[in-house]
Amino acid sequence: QEHLVESGGGSVQAGGSLRLSCVVSGTIDSRLCMGWFRQAPGKEREGIAQIDRFGTTSYAETVRGRFTLSKDNAKNMLYLQMNNLKPEDSAVYYCVARGDNLVPGGSFCFRSGSDYWGQGTQVTVSS
Repeated sequence: QEHLVESGGGSVQAGGSLRLSCVVSGTIDSRLCMGWFRQAPGKEREGIAQIDRFGTTSYAETVRGRFTLSKDNAKNMLYLQMNNLKPEDSAVYYCVARGDNLVPGGSFCFRSGSDYWGQGTQVTVSS
């Protein structure tokens, strides 16, 4: 059975950095896009970063230039380096593998009915 488990969330002051990690267990189709969603209280879920099967990364406008997504296939790990954090980045962050785009307008993701989510990790940025 497939599992995604996030870690690395926490509290930080504005301008600081955090690195989220996601360990992937089980067998997930390597053609799927992987990446990160976030959801703040009272706000819609937002896809912020994705990597496709060719290694192309795409970012939402809200995080582009500040966040960096990387993947270590040998370790079955996904990372999100978050720099210059802002209070509006506060949210629960979810590691996701899916057969659809995470980031609207991002590189094309292989289409399938697969949809795997981690349990989420809280990120809080204070001003």
